[in-house]
Amino acid sequence: MRKESTKFIIENKCGDTVWPATEAGAGTPQLGTTGFELRHGVSISLDVPPGWSGRVWARTLCSNNDTTRFRCNTGDCGSGTITCNGAGGVPPSSLVEFTLENHASNDQDFYDISLVDSFNLPVSPISCPINLNSGCPRQLAIGGSDGPVVACKSACVAFGQPQYCCTGDYGSPNTCLPTVYSKYFKRGCPQAYSYAYDDCSSTFTCSGGPNYLITFCSRH
Repeated sequence: MRKESTKFIIENKCGDTVWPATEAGAGTPQLGTTGFELRHGVSISLDVPPGWSGRVWARTLCSNNDTTRFRCNTGDCGSGTITCNGAGGVPPSSLVEFTLENHASNDQDFYDISLVDSFNLPVSPISCPINLNSGCPRQLAIGGSDGPVVACKSACVAFGQPQYCCTGDYGSPNTCLPTVYSKYFKRGCPQAYSYAYDDCSSTFTCSGGPNYLITFCSRH
């Protein structure tokens, strides 16, 4: 039988502190923490109940401003605190998405990495080892000029046009095709979702109720 809970082991191999966050999907409970600080080289373990669905991401360049509200340059959830309390992150952020089964063994978990809206950090459990910020197309880059590029928006977020967002006349797999921008994400992270209909090579399954290691700035 499936274990009573799954463990997410979240570790930070980035050069700087990151602030991971979790958001539960509809109908499933929030995890024991919805946001926390994670220094370089440190890991934390979270218990995740059977049947849980949701996402994990990391916020970067975070601080308390003059009014003591907690803010992050990437992945901010707008709660004003380190915990997100059920709020989702605003792009840019690299998302790890899970749907866990809750029945006997041989039922499957589903998981993926989504760069559909943006990228801010390399992340596993699926290999996305490349820092896409360094070569991000100028039109998609956040930062740059006199400072480093800290994130890379998707073309949908950057331009808001149907051909990039897979909406309107482009709202099907037959009409919404890869673009030069989505191909940039796919070349760097071929196992991750690069646009809305990038299903065939981007959804993964696992049976038997495993634990999951989620590594930010992984080097697979």
